[in-house]
Amino acid sequence: MSKIEVNGDGAHPIYKYLKTAAKGTFGNAIKWNFTKFLISRDGSKVERFAPTTTPEALDSKIAELL
Repeated sequence: MSKIEVNGDGAHPIYKYLKTAAKGTFGNAIKWNFTKFLISRDGSKVERFAPTTTPEALDSKIAELL
């Protein structure tokens, strides 16, 4: 693992995709490193969750995608 960019011109392609597929409340930028993304198995559905969303709060969303 190495440090990668999530915003700006040097953003890693996966974060460019995630930010386009699931826009945030204040635009595309990832404001804090605990922003969460949930992606369907085929990559067609992406949901974005606030840094304050607990992992436990995502249980039902994850179960829907399994």
